[in-house]
Amino acid sequence: MSTTTTPRPAVPDDAPAIGRLLARAFADDPMMRFFFPEGPAQQASLERYFTTLFTRQYVRHGLCERTGSAAAFWVPAEDQGKAVPDADTIRELQDILGERAPLFGQAVEAAARHTPAEPHWSLALIGADPAAQGRGEGAALLRSGLAKADAARMPVHLESSKKANLPVYEHFGFTVREELGLPGGGPLLWTMWRPAAA
Repeated sequence: MSTTTTPRPAVPDDAPAIGRLLARAFADDPMMRFFFPEGPAQQASLERYFTTLFTRQYVRHGLCERTGSAAAFWVPAEDQGKAVPDADTIRELQDILGERAPLFGQAVEAAARHTPAEPHWSLALIGADPAAQGRGEGAALLRSGLAKADAARMPVHLESSKKANLPVYEHFGFTVREELGLPGGGPLLWTMWRPAAA
C-alpha cells in the first residue's frame, strides 16, 4: 500500500485539503444537495461546511484519519458527549447554511432521536475525492477505524443518505437499522449498525 492510501492521523493543518476533498466527495450526496443546492456557490459552501466540522468539532473530539484523497471522522464511545457543536460552531454553520439553517437543525434533531442509547463508536463521515475512487482509500479508512472500534469491543453506528453506499457498508458488517424521512421533504436517511467484535 502506498503512502497515499495508508491511513494517517489528520491534523489541523490538513483542514484546507480535507475541506476540498470532502466537498467533492459529497457533491452528489442527497442530503448535501438538499442543504447546498447546485449553483456557483455550492463548492465553496461545502468546503466551508466540512472545514468547520473538522477544525471545530471532530479534530478536537474525535478520531480523524486521512489518506491522499479521502478522509474519515470517527467518534469513540467516550467522546460522544463532547463531539457536538458549541455555540460558536453553530453560529458559523448557520452562516454557511443561510436560509436553510433552520431546516438543517430540524434534520439533525430528527436523526439524533434515532441515535442508539447503548455505548458505541460513530462513523461521523467518510468520503473520497471522486477522482480517486476505486483506489481503495475509503476502504482503507473504514478498515482502520473499524479495527480500532473492534479493539475497544465497541459496536459502530453510522447514517447515510446515499442508498448506493449501503452495500459497501454491509460488506464491512453493517446492517440497516432504520429508514428515516427527513423533515421538510428532505431525503431518506438510513441508520446502520455493526455489532461489537466478539
